[in-house]
This record gives sequence, C-alpha cells and structure tokens, in this order.
Amino acid sequence: MNAPALIHRPIQQLPDQLISQIAAGEVVERPSAVVKELLENALDAGATQITIRLEEGGVKRIAITDNGRGIPPEELPLALARHATSKIESLTDLENVNTLGFRGEALASIASVAAVCITSRTPGAPHAWEIVGSHQGTVAPSSGQFGTTIDVQDLYFNTPARRKFLKSEQTEYGHCAEVVRRIALARPDVSFSLTHNGRTIDHWNTSEHAKRSAQILGGDFAEARLHLDESAGPLRLHGYVGLPTASKARADSQYFYVNGRFVRDKLLVHAVKAAYEDVLHGDRFPSYVLALELDPAMVDVNVHPSKVEVRFRDSRAVHQFVFHAVQRALAQTSATAHSNAPAPVSAAEITPSSTSLGDGAAWHRPHEQTSFGSQLASPAWTSGGSSSSGTGGGGGGTRASSTFSPSPFAPGSRWDAPAGAGIPQRTDSYGALFTGAAKTTPPGVEEAPLPEPSKPASDDDFPLGFALAQLHGIYVLAQNRKGLVLVDMHAAHERILYEQLKNALDAQAGGEQMQVQQMLIPVTFFADAIEVGTAQEEQETLKALGFDIAAVSPTTLAVRAVPTLLKNADAQTLARDVLRDVREFGGSRVLIERRNELLGTLACHTAVRANRILTPPEMNALLRQMEATERADQCNHGRPTWVQLEIAALDKLFLRGQ
Repeated sequence: MNAPALIHRPIQQLPDQLISQIAAGEVVERPSAVVKELLENALDAGATQITIRLEEGGVKRIAITDNGRGIPPEELPLALARHATSKIESLTDLENVNTLGFRGEALASIASVAAVCITSRTPGAPHAWEIVGSHQGTVAPSSGQFGTTIDVQDLYFNTPARRKFLKSEQTEYGHCAEVVRRIALARPDVSFSLTHNGRTIDHWNTSEHAKRSAQILGGDFAEARLHLDESAGPLRLHGYVGLPTASKARADSQYFYVNGRFVRDKLLVHAVKAAYEDVLHGDRFPSYVLALELDPAMVDVNVHPSKVEVRFRDSRAVHQFVFHAVQRALAQTSATAHSNAPAPVSAAEITPSSTSLGDGAAWHRPHEQTSFGSQLASPAWTSGGSSSSGTGGGGGGTRASSTFSPSPFAPGSRWDAPAGAGIPQRTDSYGALFTGAAKTTPPGVEEAPLPEPSKPASDDDFPLGFALAQLHGIYVLAQNRKGLVLVDMHAAHERILYEQLKNALDAQAGGEQMQVQQMLIPVTFFADAIEVGTAQEEQETLKALGFDIAAVSPTTLAVRAVPTLLKNADAQTLARDVLRDVREFGGSRVLIERRNELLGTLACHTAVRANRILTPPEMNALLRQMEATERADQCNHGRPTWVQLEIAALDKLFLRGQ
C-alpha cells in the first residue's frame, strides 16, 4: 500500500472550539459520559436530590437537576470555559483530590459538541440565572429552584461523524442507566430519579447502604451477602460481598469505589478475585459493592481521562489489605454469619445427662474436651461402621469420648434396621431441643425427671441442627429451628480437611511442627525415573508438606509418613499427586503460589466418600465441625456443601394453609 500524501502546513495555534472538540473525543465518548460528569458535579456541589431526564438514550437530551449550592451568575461563563474549575488552585490540590470531578473542565468539552444551557440559583438569590451555548454566551435572568439544571441537547450535532459511531437508543440508554446506578450505589444519602422519554424508570429515596444496594442489585443479592467493614491505619474497606453460591455467569454486579469514585482497577479486582479463589465454582463471578477509603494523597485519580483507573502510592499494601479483608468476610458461613463462628466443638463436648437418655434428655459440656480433628481421621470415618463397643443404635455403637450426638434411642428401646434401610431414627429426641421438653415417652421406658441443663441448646450453638438420617449414602438430613438442612457429606468433609491442612501449614510457618503419621509398614509403589528424581530432589518441600517419600530402588518409592490429617487416605495416590505438582511447579511455588490447589486435591482424596454409611454420632460430628470451620458453605471447588429448606417453603410444597 502507498503511504498517504502528507499536507505540509505551518505550525499554528488551534482555535478554542477545535481544542474543545479534540478534548471532547476523550471525555465525551458517548451520552453516558456526559451523565457521569454532570452527576459528579452535582454531588460535588452538595446535592441531596438529583433528577436525571433522558430522551432518545441521551442523544437528543440529557437534563440533570440538583439542589446543590448553585453557581453565582458571574461564574456561569467560567463554568463553560476551558481549564476553569472550582476544585483546584495549585499542584498541592491536584495531588490531594477529594472531589469527584473538576467543575467546568468537562463542561467546555460537552458544550463544543452539543447545545448546552445552564440554569442556576444560589441560596438567598431572588431568582435564577442562565447561560446558553458557550462561555461567550450572555448571562440572563431566569426562573428556577435553588440548585442547578444543566440541559444538554442534540449531542454531536456539529460532529456527525462521531454520532454515527453511537449504538441504538436502547443501548445508549442502558449505558446511561448503568452510570446512574453506579453513582447511586455510592451515595445512598442522596435521592435519585431517572426518567427516559417522559417515563420514570427508577427512583431511589435517601436510605442506608444496605437498602440502596438491595434496591439496585436486587433481592437475590440482599439475601446472599455478607457485610464487611475493616480498617487498618489510613485504609478502610466497607460494603457487601456476595456469597459464593450466589455468583453469576457475568461480572456485571461488581462495584468498587475509591473515595466515593467508581473505578475498574486491575489491582483491586485481582485482590477480590484472589479472596474468592477457593470458594468459587468454575468460571463464575462474585457480586460485591465495596468502598475503599484512604488519604487522597495516597492515590492518583488522574491517570485516565474518564477517571475509572487509579494508581496507588503503595499498591502492594492496598492489595493485601483488600485481599485479607474480603477473605476474612468470606470465612464466615451463612449458618454463623449472624455471630462469630463457634469454637470447634468436640464429640465429647456435649453429651446426654447420665440420668436419662430418653426423649427430652438434657445436654451439658463435660470438663474434658477432645478435639474433633482426631476423630475426623479415626476409623469411624473410613470403615463401614463404628469401631467402638459402646451401646447405641442406628448402625453401630457410639464412642462417647470422640463422637457427638444425642442418642436417638431411649435405653431399652433400640430398634433394628431392616437390611438396606439405612439408619433408623427416632425424631422425638430432637423435638426436645426445639420445644424445650419432650411431650411423649417411648413405650416401655419409665419416665424420669429431667435435670436442669447447664447450657440450653440454641440456634446460636447449633445453627445446622441435628442429624435425622442419611439419604442414598450421599446427603445428611438434619433438622434445625428453621426447617430441614441438607448436607453433601463429601463436599462438607472436603472443606473441613482443606481448612485444617491450610491451618497446619500456616502453623508450621509460625514455628510449629507439622503433625505426621509414621507408617507402620511403608507403602511402596512403582515409580518412573522422573518421580524418583523429584522425590530425591524435593525432600525439603515434601517434608514441609508432611510427607516422607524415599526411593528404595531406581523404580520404587516408599511412603514412610503422611500428614496426620490424611492418614486414612490412599498413600500412593497422595504421593503421586504431591510429586506431580512439585515437579510441575517447583518446590517454592507449590508452597506459596500453588499451595491451595495442592491442598484441595489432597483433601478431596481424603474426604469421606459417597455411599459411606455414617452413624448418627458421625453425622452430628460433621455438622458441628462445619459450624466451626471457615468457608464451610462451599467445598474448595466452590460447590455448596449444604442448603436450607425452611418450614414455610415445605408448607408451600404441600399447600398447607391454602
């Protein structure tokens, strides 16, 4: 192709109109950009009521009225002049910007590509004043309420080439409406009203942040969000993060604000994404509304014409603060989000009183408490039944020192389960936990007086309730005060193990020793040369992860020790997984960058499998540990571990009360 012919012209000063039109190409990309600039100016003027009127997607008309301070008549021409603003006076002001925009800077660009009229009235003024066209227009008396109205009509009327690049009316309106939503989310203390082609589309009265975010993002977000408010030195992050189970296929419900300004900053997006990393399923996107507040001197908001990108003076500190704040919020579970997660409850912490194991048995905490972590890896989780010799029903005996369950059977009333029927359950005992006392006594059992409990059971103690039965060897059915709880036992156990493994590695970094289980008889298996070489070269990494894998021949590896938490898993499978990841990513990366992926794989291999019949004590022990485990609402693949079916929903299914 031939190069275009160059036209040689002398260097000359460009006219003001052309300069403004060039600037408009950066600032006024489409009608929504005009809406953004005018709304930011209204908020900077102290407005508490803003009305936005659009016609034909904002191309024909954008009129924004506010009740702010107004503009004195002598300043109206300057409002439309280039490089005139009330926001900054010096370089110091520019480096400490605490306003959303620079009033007058964008107005000149807008006026160069549209017909603009400004009508404004300051407090105490007898009437309003208006200016039409540009800074060269005449200021004349007008009528109007206190505040300012900026009316922009026929966008790009004098630059038709730019107008051809606009999309359909509905598309342009959608962009304008999204800008209004973004700004309204950040300022619940301001009322907003949006009309399009004479029809009111949205109206939000002044309210609290919780209500405004629910109004704009919908009821689904309001019902599946966690509140966040954390501070560290000059940094404060507050707002709401959506539960992972309420994630979406698109990233269209993610709102982040820095000092009140909506931004799309890669650093902040990455920090939030990293916090959701091991609780989000597949290619899903979380919903959130977060506001970061910090000293204006610590952030540069002038790195992009539309100011949607920012630059932090200490980007690493900001990233870590946001990451850890969101991660801590997600560590709550929806079962315990109303309060602090309870401390880990061992199987022996709550046991039946010695007076009676019948209906309405009282529960108390013994003086000696046993960690459920050891029970989790006990033979009861890996064999077909309980390995203890105690009394009990429903598929095996109970182990009072390491299991948790109210006995479903009163003494002398044990029921035998028919073959293949799963675990029989008497639900009378559970009713006492929710009604305060049982109303019936099983046949053949002498009624005994109930002792006073030292600590009554409540929703705060046991939000996931108590196990009723097991369904198809996959799901645990439990009853709590709200109704029915369904638990995916493999996914739940996987999350518990995963969090325990992470905690064990974190404790090791703090100087504690990783708890390992020495194999009585080492597990040997055939290995290729690469696996053998990796085992020999990465001994330090393997030791840090709790593994002792040694070569006993050029083609054989022996597993001599594994982490105690994984002692009941298949040692050969665990060893191959660890060696594969160490070989692929290197020892240092596995321990730092790829740690969670590896631990998730190990937890998945170790978690209780489907079709494993659990005893009632085992099921209840699982529920208690879920309540005490961070992020227990999802497995480490992001799948939900439990769901709640409330009584009202069950009544609706059976048309009760209709």
